[in-house]
Amino acid sequence: MAEAAIRDPKVTGAQLAYMGHLQQLAYGQLADFPDWRATVLATLPDDLREAVKTGLDAGDQLRTMHGAIPTKLPDWKIVAPAPVDDLLSYYKEAQDAFGIDWQYLAAIHLVETRMGRIRGLSTAGAQGPMQFMPPTWAQYGKGDVNDNHDAILAAARYLKAAGAPGNMQKALFAYNHAQAYVNALMDYAAVMKADPLAMRGYYGWQVYYPTPDGVIYMPVGWVKPS
Repeated sequence: MAEAAIRDPKVTGAQLAYMGHLQQLAYGQLADFPDWRATVLATLPDDLREAVKTGLDAGDQLRTMHGAIPTKLPDWKIVAPAPVDDLLSYYKEAQDAFGIDWQYLAAIHLVETRMGRIRGLSTAGAQGPMQFMPPTWAQYGKGDVNDNHDAILAAARYLKAAGAPGNMQKALFAYNHAQAYVNALMDYAAVMKADPLAMRGYYGWQVYYPTPDGVIYMPVGWVKPS
């Protein structure tokens, strides 16, 4: 139901956001209970099965990167993302300027900060919606590191310098030196290339964070308790 709704242009606003979140939760359940996966995939319509399988594969790749469960909550603030049409226009502006398919930029944005929802430093000190280290931003950024438009253009500028679009694997590895990260981005981008409307689902994904007491949900407005 969620996959079909995400691809229905008549579904917008709060309903679309709900369906994107529902998709994320369903993928999480299939990750937690992998024995269910084959049965669920077999019941899906042919035109959706490959997209779901590829999305699940991407999540599997990212999970291999998880280290020890954090013992402290991050110094983040969770903010509302920019409108989906605005973000798509930024991705396409960067595509036109640097020749990099917009789906890769959307995939980075999704994985790094849930398309701009996470505001704050990473554990390594990266900042902004596309997560730049200060020296990298100084070299490739223009404007405000916390601005979605400026950060997306900077990410495309960096990827171009790292070998994109001719060698996307190499360029994405330069962005984060982990093959599992690259594999996940390639998978998410492939889903959006096969059907650009798939980006509408990813736009609805929310912020969840692991703790020793279990995973917590961080809605818009969440800040680290004092």
